[in-house]
Amino acid sequence: MKENKRYLLIKGKNMKENVEKAILEFTGILGMSKTGLSWIKNDIICINREAINLVRASLAVYPEKIEVLRVSGTLKGLRKRNEG
Repeated sequence: MKENKRYLLIKGKNMKENVEKAILEFTGILGMSKTGLSWIKNDIICINREAINLVRASLAVYPEKIEVLRVSGTLKGLRKRNEG
């Protein structure tokens, strides 16, 4: 069955390392695999739709400040809303 993805525009310092560490510390290895995390750009991540609340919670409780600016179902929609 196809996974439905959501794209998150995030902001913070040293994001590549901190985002992965935040999710891993908060949810463990099983939670990390459920998110299906992949990087599109330096500030855009792609995750599984069912894990969106898990990822937001992970980023909220992590000591380094990482903000989720926008969430979208398509990259085109994320970029359009980001520009306007």
